[in-house]
Amino acid sequence: MADSASSRDARTFPNLARRGLMFILSSPSGAGKTTISRMLLDADDEIRLSVSVTTRPPREGEIEGVHYHFVDDAEFDGMVAEDDFYEWAHVFSHRYGTPKGRIRGALKDGQDFLFDIDWQGTQQLYQKDEQDVVSVFILPPSLPELRRRLESRAQDSAEVIDARMDRARGEISHWAEYDYVVINDDVDACFSKVREILEAERMRRQRQTGLIPFVRELMG
Repeated sequence: MADSASSRDARTFPNLARRGLMFILSSPSGAGKTTISRMLLDADDEIRLSVSVTTRPPREGEIEGVHYHFVDDAEFDGMVAEDDFYEWAHVFSHRYGTPKGRIRGALKDGQDFLFDIDWQGTQQLYQKDEQDVVSVFILPPSLPELRRRLESRAQDSAEVIDARMDRARGEISHWAEYDYVVINDDVDACFSKVREILEAERMRRQRQTGLIPFVRELMG
């Protein structure tokens, strides 16, 4: 009899419904958030990247609607006026924003979104939807190592790298505003920690919306 009840529960609740979350990864440029983001998207089918809107021109290899939505200043201004952003900010003379779009509706259906944004965007996202936000700040093991990583890219001039290092110090000062902080001294170990955070947050009781009907069935 007990085995029959157990089988019935497994058929009725193969996967408990849950509310999705907005998973933020932030770090200074060169500390590893882009690499960790790509690894997470490749490894986890339940999360997808939130595509930002930007006023900067596309770089070589970037695809409209995949990496960013590229717009001019006038179109960006119009979206700000219509309150069509969760958050937006100035970054190196250009603007970046997260369009609301279908995110709120998809969260109800259990879809998770990955956000690659800075501390300013994180604050704005908290203000709009705190209950759905989980934030992780990735630190470099040291500032000399951060500079070495920036220089190894061979993409920027010394002046640009100096500016990025100055900005990095300011960004790092906001580490305590995040839910979690991970030091990226080894990319695989850092990725493992980030993924563990995501899995644990998915299991929070308040996000498992299917628990109430499941427990009622269990008790009944």
